[in-house]
Parts: sequence; structure tokens; C-alpha cells
Amino acid sequence: MSESTNDPASVTFDSVRKVYLDDFVAVNGFDAEIEDGEFITVVGPSGSGKSTLLRMIAGLEEISDGDIRIGDDSIKGVEPQDRGIAMVFQNYALYPHMTVRKNMSYGLKLTTDLPDDEIERRVSETAEMMGIEDQLDDKPANLSGGQQQRVATGRAIVRDPKIFLMDEPLSNLDAKLKVHMRTELQRLQEELGTTTIYVTHDQHEALTMSDRIIVLDGGELQQFAPPDTVYNEPANRFVADFIGSPAMNFFDVELGGTTLVGDGFEYDVPPAIIDTILGNEAKSGLELGIRPEDITYDAAGDNTISAVVDVLEVAGSDNFVYLDIEGTECRVRVPGDVKPTVGDRTEIGFDPDDMHLFDVRTGENLLAESKGKRAARKADTEGAEEAA
Repeated sequence: MSESTNDPASVTFDSVRKVYLDDFVAVNGFDAEIEDGEFITVVGPSGSGKSTLLRMIAGLEEISDGDIRIGDDSIKGVEPQDRGIAMVFQNYALYPHMTVRKNMSYGLKLTTDLPDDEIERRVSETAEMMGIEDQLDDKPANLSGGQQQRVATGRAIVRDPKIFLMDEPLSNLDAKLKVHMRTELQRLQEELGTTTIYVTHDQHEALTMSDRIIVLDGGELQQFAPPDTVYNEPANRFVADFIGSPAMNFFDVELGGTTLVGDGFEYDVPPAIIDTILGNEAKSGLELGIRPEDITYDAAGDNTISAVVDVLEVAGSDNFVYLDIEGTECRVRVPGDVKPTVGDRTEIGFDPDDMHLFDVRTGENLLAESKGKRAARKADTEGAEEAA
């Protein structure tokens, strides 16, 4: 497609709130700034406010309080067609009586004064980009799900918007096609450079597609950060539990000296971690978090935890071992050739740099910031050793 006539724009949320007539607060005090050309995904459980946030940008929902700006301009009082946005819906919203060509051109004819030849040029170029040039004279009923998704995306592209809004556009596709279309959307966004806000319930999409991820719960922002940070340095227990499959393991613990004490186990921690905990004035009411892939199965050494194999889940290249630690379940990711027998007793261990500690009262990850710094130091050390 020819060079865009619309520059990508930033999107700023300033204490945005959405309240419905029954006093249900769908979005509450949301603050964030999305930079020009970023690909942002918005994730969270059902009812967290993901689609409501998108619909306020699109003009399909009014803003109850606060403001949203595209570039430097508030969108309050601006008609949806004048906001410089294009939206791709979950159900594609194609007109069944129109051909692909007419579906893609209809919005331009309705909202612009572009001449017919310019509209046709845009439609033809976009159809070729999307690989649907041979379907321009077909109607939606004659297209596969993947082709309909391409038409819906192409219809958004021809409008040459400042911002793409996408509301779970791949959720109706089968698993294999979803992976393919995910790659296509990433390629298109990189090629076009258009600011994109993409709502999804699929955390894998969020982790693989995003420049940054917005995590919502109960209409409130939990974390806004790059995928690696959200995964490795979750801001709180909700993010830690929501992002990752299988989910992070959690254990109730208390700090006794330099040891975390839980039901059926003790784990010694380094002084730097102790200093962080004490600095946050949290000695009891702690929760230890560790991801399944960060646990060593059949570990050796003194600082290990005894467990019993409860379930083996064979999953191909990786297997998942479900362990029982004095009544608490613990999931461990192991290589595909590791297949322990149910009832086996084993020892597990993990690197203290991979652990998380949450304040039970606030949910805050007490080690998030220090964990990032430790990871950076570890990477620098490994890089220096390789250079040497």
C-alpha cells in the first residue's frame, strides 16, 4: 500500500472512568500513555473493562469522567468518524449483501470525499496486501473464516487511520489459522507503523504480539509494561497469577531469620532479599511465587523442598508434573523425556533470583524491582564471562 497520509498518533488516558446507569463501574481511574506507532494489547478476565476501554476510544461509549486524547486533541465531543480510528470487531461485522470490494470501500465512500478512482486504488492495493485480491467480487457467505478476517482488517486499513482498534479479532478462528493470522497482523502493523490497541483474552497473543501490555482487573490498571517485564516482574499477585500457563505456584510463608517457612518446607534466602523484605516492613503475611519452568525437578543440594508426584501430564516436548507438598499443589515443567511415576518422592529447588514474594495484604510483589535489577546484573555477568 502507498505511504500513509495519516501519521500514527499517541493515545493518552487521563483518569478515565466509565460508569453505567446501574452504578456499575466498568473502568475506574485509568491512566496510561500509548506512544506513536506502538502495538499495545489489553488483557484481563471477563468484565475487567477491556472492550469498554476500546469502545470509549471508538466513540461507541461515552466517557463518564476524565479524558482521552489522540495526539494533543481530546476526543470528547468528536464524532466517531472524525477521530481518525478504524476498528476490527470480533464478529467482523461484514455486510452480507455486499461484495468484498463494496465492504472494503463502503466506509470511505460514507465518510470521505475521495474520488472513486482513489478509493478503488486503495481497495485494490489493500486486497493484494491481505491476499484476497481474487475474492473482491465474492460475498462474505462464500468466504472462509480466515478470509472474512482479512476482509475486516483490510476494510480498516483502507481508511488509513491514525489508530487501529481491534477487539478480539482472532477469537473465532481455529488454533492453526489463529497462529498464522497473528503473524500476519504483526507483519502488517510493522509495515504500516500504525498505532494499534488490541484487546484479547488470550495471554499468549499478548505476550507474543505486544510492544507493551495493559493488564486490567475490575476496571483498574494492574500493570502497563513490555511483555518480558509483565511475565518476569509482575507488579502484583493478580498479574503473576493471570499471566503464564500453567499458572505460577503460590505458597503461604513467613520469614524466620533468613528462612522462608511454609507448610512442610523451609527455604533459605540471600541477604539482599531479606533486606528488601524488611525494607517493606513485611515479615509475615507473605506469599512465595515461583513459575513452573523455574523449578528444578529432582534437585540436589541443601536448599531443596521435598515433594510427592501426584499427577504426570504428558504434553509432547514438555511434560508437567503436579507435586504435593504437604497438601499444597506445585506444578513443574520438565523435559518431555522426564516421566516420573505417581507416588515417587523427589526434591525440587529453584534459583532465588527467580522467586517472587507478595504481600498478602496488598498483593504487591515486594521483589519486582529488585528482581529486575538482579536479572540485569546476572545478564551483564554472563555477558562478561562469554567475552572473556
